[in-house]
Amino acid sequence: MKVQSEETDRKMQETDRKMQETDRKMQETDRKMRETDRKMRETFEQMQTRSEEADRKMRETFEQMQTRSGEADRKMQETAEQMRKTEEQVQRTSREISALGSRVGEIVENMIGGDIIEQFRALGYDVTEYSRNKIFGRKGTGESGEIDLLLEDGDIVILIEVKTTLKIDDVKDHMERLEKYRRHIDEKNNNIDRRKFIGAVAAASVADHVVKFAQRNGLYVIVQSGKMVEIITPPEGFVAKTW
Repeated sequence: MKVQSEETDRKMQETDRKMQETDRKMQETDRKMRETDRKMRETFEQMQTRSEEADRKMRETFEQMQTRSGEADRKMQETAEQMRKTEEQVQRTSREISALGSRVGEIVENMIGGDIIEQFRALGYDVTEYSRNKIFGRKGTGESGEIDLLLEDGDIVILIEVKTTLKIDDVKDHMERLEKYRRHIDEKNNNIDRRKFIGAVAAASVADHVVKFAQRNGLYVIVQSGKMVEIITPPEGFVAKTW
């Protein structure tokens, strides 16, 4: 009887121990479940934060793309407008150049059709022939050029530069052109061409100070009035410069 009672106590103690162990395991399981739940909430919050950040970045990217697209459109419109203005300017310049060329051509025609040759003959130059738009030298080099009107009397060649409005720089340019032409002829004919070259400048409009500058440098000045052209009377002591 006593032995059974002890066995029963032992079994009850074993059962109580197992129940305590089971209770401990259940508590541990509950703790793990709470931890898992906490981690799941954290993961969800992180995912939600990342999703919101991704949405924010996508909105920013879209806004930037819209801004850049608007800026690109504005620049394209500005470029198109600038190209239109440039085209208009090119057309205006082309018309002005064409008009200028026509005006220069008109002055040359008036000189040839008028008595400019007779006027030079009156100054002692026995002009026998002329040529227009004479190009010399190798094109594209610093030694090339064009003579608007060239008068020849055998020993003397008169090189005439024609402008609508004559300026001092035009006179200087023509003097350089005369030097180039002299070098061109010497190189072409091995320095045996003994002709002398003199210069003249012609225009529809010439200021007095430009006339004086040209004459001081030994150039004749021709001016157009209507359809008539005349050599401005050189000052006393004038000597044409020769090249």
